[in-house]
Amino acid sequence: MTGKYLGLRGNALLRAAVWLVVCPTFTCYGYNMSVAGGLLTLESFNDQFPAMDTIHGDAATKHNNSTIQGTVIALYTVGGIFGSLSCIYLGDLLGRRKVIFITNLITVIGAILMATSFQLAQFIVARLVLGLGIGGYLATVPVWQSELSPSHKRGSNVVTDGIFVGIGVTTALWIDFGFYFIKGNSVSWRFPFAFQIVFCLVAMASITFLPESPRWLIKNGRIEEARVVLAALMDVEEYSETITNDIYDIQTSLAKAGSGSWRDMFTMGEQRLFHRAYLAATGQMFQQMCGVNLITYYALNIFQQYLGLDPVRARILAAAMGLTQPLGGLMAFFTIDRLGRRPLMLWSAGAMAVCMAVLAGTTSQKGNTGALVVAVVFLYLFQFIFTLGYSGLTFLYAAEMAPLQIRAAVNAVSTATVWTFNFLLAEITPIGFDTISYRYYIIFAATNAAIIPCVYFFFPETKGRTLEEIDEIFAQSKSIFDPPRVARSMLKVQVGQPQSEKGGESGDEGQRKEQA
Repeated sequence: MTGKYLGLRGNALLRAAVWLVVCPTFTCYGYNMSVAGGLLTLESFNDQFPAMDTIHGDAATKHNNSTIQGTVIALYTVGGIFGSLSCIYLGDLLGRRKVIFITNLITVIGAILMATSFQLAQFIVARLVLGLGIGGYLATVPVWQSELSPSHKRGSNVVTDGIFVGIGVTTALWIDFGFYFIKGNSVSWRFPFAFQIVFCLVAMASITFLPESPRWLIKNGRIEEARVVLAALMDVEEYSETITNDIYDIQTSLAKAGSGSWRDMFTMGEQRLFHRAYLAATGQMFQQMCGVNLITYYALNIFQQYLGLDPVRARILAAAMGLTQPLGGLMAFFTIDRLGRRPLMLWSAGAMAVCMAVLAGTTSQKGNTGALVVAVVFLYLFQFIFTLGYSGLTFLYAAEMAPLQIRAAVNAVSTATVWTFNFLLAEITPIGFDTISYRYYIIFAATNAAIIPCVYFFFPETKGRTLEEIDEIFAQSKSIFDPPRVARSMLKVQVGQPQSEKGGESGDEGQRKEQA
């Protein structure tokens, strides 16, 4: 089997999955978070779509156009909602790899439609199709990634999603900046919309050579294929005792998880399935309600229209701000499996609340150069903190919350939650800035402050746990307040501790449990 999966095994195979599929898909997602916002003020774009022009005209026209602009940009997220929800059914029917391939293909079609638009109607359809594709793979890639990863690396592996989102955000803004200098030609906005096709093609080509989720294969009775995948991931012989025991553990976990129907997520039972689905979706809601997309989508508008900077300086500052996201994601990569999920979520929410409060105060001071400098600093700081605590982490946490039998369905719903609140913010942000100006930031200062007690009282720590150990946390919980306490009281498996100190297990047995 040396030629299978590009001839890669063990950690090399995991790294290939991250760089060849996770990287391009999440970079494309981040790219679309900001690419449109950087093009909304271009003369050629506004000439092509005057109904979305919020730069020219009288106050009434600008107000009407801001509503249209918000709706059209937000329709991308409506497509994302339906793309995510489709994975409730398709995720388990087709498997992780086929869904990733198909949804990337749909994304390519959406990007082509958007880049070739001459009428607003085509642009609207393109936004919907684009969202449909990205929503589908956003609900599937973290599941596939988490099911390939061992427990002690799962956090750092999946949280890299935030790094790639940040790379996508800043790439889009710098491309927008470069093409800003092409005057009087629609290539200044058509090329940035089309560029994302490169990411999708890389992911589509790569996923055909990488393994399917072994848990999905076992769930569907394809034991021998799962054996091959597990052997490649763990770099051991296919018919070793380690692999046989690993398959048995996964089958046992499946037997305890119910019928496997997506409807199970609305029931409780011993595994508290609805409770876990609710936590997964709530964490994803926090990712959006912290207010990141009012900054990411409309960064250029904030610098140019609301902070009064000239177009070139506004674009440079907006593009440079995107560079803070990969840095925040890199810090999360090194801390997520050391500090844990809860500390990053708690401290980040508190820091983002402070950032939003400062932004409200500084942007209320019109014409004050000192206040303007402070506002720019805290816009940068907010982006960095968000990526540290909420960008990739909530996708990881949602995948960890869901038991294998309904993992695809729970992640589909939790990712649809991201898109739903993404839509809400994209829709109301132009109107919010237009009507209540700097006071709009106050809403999100209060929202971030409210996230802190929610995480503290309801979200259990999952650092270093196998996916099956997380099942046990909820099996021992009797109320919504129990999981954090149960997680603290359960005997922790110390990553890196010799297996002989853990009840006499062999090294192979410990490796097996990490993969399970």
